[in-house]
Amino acid sequence: MPRHHDAAVLASPRARLSVERMPTPDPAAGEVVVRVGAVAVNPIDWVIQGTGSVTYRWLPTPAVLGSDVAGEVVAIGSGVTRFRVGDRVFGLATGTDRGRDSRREGAFQEYTTLLEHLTAPTPAGVTDVQAAVLPLGVSTAACALFQPRHLGLTVRDPADTRPRERGVVVVWGGSTSVGMNAIQLARAAGYDVVSTASPRNADLVRSLGADVVVDHGSAGAVDELVAGIDGRPVVGAVALGETSTAGCIEVLHRTGGSVLAMASTPVSLAALASRRRLFPAMVPVFARLGLKTLLLNARARRAGIRAAFVWGTSLRDDEVGRRLWGRLLPEWLADGTVRPLPEAIVAGDGVGAIQEALDRQRAGVSARKIVATL
Repeated sequence: MPRHHDAAVLASPRARLSVERMPTPDPAAGEVVVRVGAVAVNPIDWVIQGTGSVTYRWLPTPAVLGSDVAGEVVAIGSGVTRFRVGDRVFGLATGTDRGRDSRREGAFQEYTTLLEHLTAPTPAGVTDVQAAVLPLGVSTAACALFQPRHLGLTVRDPADTRPRERGVVVVWGGSTSVGMNAIQLARAAGYDVVSTASPRNADLVRSLGADVVVDHGSAGAVDELVAGIDGRPVVGAVALGETSTAGCIEVLHRTGGSVLAMASTPVSLAALASRRRLFPAMVPVFARLGLKTLLLNARARRAGIRAAFVWGTSLRDDEVGRRLWGRLLPEWLADGTVRPLPEAIVAGDGVGAIQEALDRQRAGVSARKIVATL
């Protein structure tokens, strides 16, 4: 490994990413060092860049952002048993989480460290670009579906042939990155799925296994979902998108469902993130965010619905992460049960292209994910 490498660095709060030299990390126990082949960007990356001094106050700068990594193992730490040097892998980088070191563990650099238990082998025939779209999306979906504080679904053993009623999972926002993965994971675990999408993405969402797909922009979306559920037991809902929570609450209330996993805020931070100065523009934005969240939670409680926000990297510290990355994801990718989606759009090559990738993601992407190759 080289002693130093290039990284896309957030040098100070709200700055644009700059290319800087960083020390190449050595792996600690339970870690692998990866030579990065591709990274994908997520909305949380530009949220941190634009509002992190408020929303991620624990993250010091200079910082290396990014969660989605695919590449090749170049070093392994003590205790690592699942990987060897030379293995192609992809994984979830958690460097921007509280208590982590983003300069060692952030994705947006030529070499980074990944936790062994949040890393999986890249299947033959899957490129780094394709694999890089998965980590945060599939992890967030798994948290929503499988963590006990959210839907708490169990994964049906294919060898278990005993009759079991298939419950229904509602995924509002099926063409989002998390939504595509939530549909696939829920189906793989043995559940039916009903979902929403724009008309142009409806066929894609159906191809992932949703047996009912309605237009999320339709005034009758809730009625159509309830009709599509057709009396089947609803085990819970995953809300994706600014306006998704209210719709999910109504669907659950009318079908007897009682658990809601909220994976999106009810107010977008996109406009605020692009403002030259956070203050005073942040005051009304966060006031609306707080009020809408309070009202939606109150509405859920009145309907007898348990609602909680999903934190996509929280599986780092629980059995869901180890099971997903250690067994389920490798198996389901290998046999085609799960496809690496959304489809990637390559924004450019090199760490210098990552800022452009962030800009393109913030400008708006539908059913695709922006990737940079390194």
